[in-house]
Amino acid sequence: MTGNAPRFTLTRIGNPHSVREQMIKDVRTGLTARHKSLPSIYFYDDYGSALFEEITRLPEYYLARAETEILETYAYDIIAAIHPDELVEIGAGYARKTRLLLTAIHEQEAGSLYVAIDVSEASLRHAGALLTESYPWLRVEGYLGDFGSDLGAVPRHGRRLVAFLGSTVGNLPREQRPGFFRAVASMLGDEDGFLLGIDLIKDEETLLAAYDDSEGVSAAFNKNILTVINRELDGDIDLDAFDHETKLNAETGCMEQSLRANRDVRARLDAIDLDFSLVVGESIHTEWSCKFTRDQVDEELAAAGLVTTNWWNDSEDRFALTLARRSR
Repeated sequence: MTGNAPRFTLTRIGNPHSVREQMIKDVRTGLTARHKSLPSIYFYDDYGSALFEEITRLPEYYLARAETEILETYAYDIIAAIHPDELVEIGAGYARKTRLLLTAIHEQEAGSLYVAIDVSEASLRHAGALLTESYPWLRVEGYLGDFGSDLGAVPRHGRRLVAFLGSTVGNLPREQRPGFFRAVASMLGDEDGFLLGIDLIKDEETLLAAYDDSEGVSAAFNKNILTVINRELDGDIDLDAFDHETKLNAETGCMEQSLRANRDVRARLDAIDLDFSLVVGESIHTEWSCKFTRDQVDEELAAAGLVTTNWWNDSEDRFALTLARRSR
């Protein structure tokens, strides 16, 4: 890096018109279906991203602590395995745990570029400001877009470690994960690596506490999807008419988040000329949070042309990080 080149840049890779068109399609389809649903991506406006950061610090939410423990123990091994020129993080958020990888990168004299991909501009700006202040040697490129469709637009700067932390992959239902893994595989060269955070299958009591905390932050996060829809599509959905609901689907191994109507609901979205209704007890499905076994992860990665090379667990076997490469 020379001259007065900025150490943090922000680039939009998603087409804002296509993003809005996709939202309109998703909302119209989801709220007029027999079994109503909204995609979880619409949680993450700036306020929703801040709420999720608050969730990760709650005592019941073991995922962030378990993943941090693994990174504190194995970050140097992870970086040594790839020695990346750039660390590319999908769904970066506020990039708190990323610091452990960046420290290992610097001490091993690997690259000096961090690439963050997220749907929240506020999160990217926050991460970019804090990281460039904390690490004078680091350059940060933020890309505002949807990891479901925009990964191919992220430019390459040498050998990559692509990270997808927090078990965010569990938010993708089984039928969507193959396409995502193929998109990641297409980002990788033969020397690159893919670091994936995975929440492991565990007892129902622990899972229920993690997704329905006593302080009500998870409930506020869940309801924020209605706030986003109201704002973007000129709606009048009454948030107080819905209760946060979470349950374990034992058949799929996934936690299911939904908003259950506590009374009959009639609402309108003026921007798309849509009226819809729910009867008391009817739900809007909002999110999957799927849990995995090692065999399942290995099989799904292999189907996308990726092979697991390393696997690290936390001390209580609640969570894992896996490092994968392209099959040869």
